[in-house]
Amino acid sequence: MKGLYCKPGDQGDVKFVSQETNVPTNIGDHQVKVQVKSCALSPVDFKLYEDLKLEKEHVPVGREIAGVVLQVGPKVAFFQPDDEVVGILPLEAEQSGLCSVVIHYLLYFPYKVSWFEAAAVIKDGLRAYTALHTLARMAAGQTVLVLDGAGPFGVLAIQLAHYHGVKVLATALSPEDQKFLEELRPSVARVIRVWDSKEDLVDSCLEETGGLGVDIIIDSGVKLFDEEPEAQRHCPHKHDLLTLLSVGGHWVTTEQHLQLDPPDSHILFLKAASLSFLNDEVWTTSRAKQGRYLHILKDVMDKLCTGTFRPQLEDPVPLYEATVSMEMVQSKQTRKRIAVKL
Repeated sequence: MKGLYCKPGDQGDVKFVSQETNVPTNIGDHQVKVQVKSCALSPVDFKLYEDLKLEKEHVPVGREIAGVVLQVGPKVAFFQPDDEVVGILPLEAEQSGLCSVVIHYLLYFPYKVSWFEAAAVIKDGLRAYTALHTLARMAAGQTVLVLDGAGPFGVLAIQLAHYHGVKVLATALSPEDQKFLEELRPSVARVIRVWDSKEDLVDSCLEETGGLGVDIIIDSGVKLFDEEPEAQRHCPHKHDLLTLLSVGGHWVTTEQHLQLDPPDSHILFLKAASLSFLNDEVWTTSRAKQGRYLHILKDVMDKLCTGTFRPQLEDPVPLYEATVSMEMVQSKQTRKRIAVKL
């Protein structure tokens, strides 16, 4: 049985290889053996593996899976063979999600949704739920700014905010993103064209909120300095986000290297505002959080089943195209989530 693995090169490049792997004959008391039907692809964060002391010669690729239970451990009470399940393989897993059979502990997923939608919604839905519910304490009547609203994560964050009666502002990185966001239903209150130098993010948000600022910011990257790489040309400067944040607001950042100087912290203090870091992997790496993780994942799948979540998904790709697709995902050449058909 083959799976897809990757190895960082000497010059910072990444090589993806398909190699043979074995599934243990005997499974643990609390484990589940699953026949994988679909696996969604996400970039591999090698720095996170290093920080958690999980460095491996070959890192498994593909962790968001949907499939059918083949066998359960003797102490597993919630699953039976032939149950349809979905879940995220832990970082320490030895198997790639693109193996036809994996060992894991999972969750039921609702009927009447495709394998590909189920796999594609897991990670982005978990991130959206964590950002808006757990970190920002979202409430009806608030205003949220979702940066890069047309990305896979941004779309689900918008849909979750709409579901809870939150007013949504979103940024578009291109004319195509703008068109997509303007056609969303329920509609976004305002699409801010950050690709257009004539439109200012701060002015647009303050105008839309009567000068009060937004209650919640969810970023997709932040400029720490005036001179930044070309890849961050559409990312807002941290000072802009501090300016447009309301009194008592919540800023949820995906920028793990965010640096706030004392004057920046003083602005947060004066506004009684808070800053939180969005690390969706915390649910899958902390044993103490597993129960909370399953609760969130169940809610994510329920919202997919009812149509609240409608993920941005490319057409499913066959397994033999997984290597090329993963190279595109790792280099961020695709805007939609890619799911592999097994």
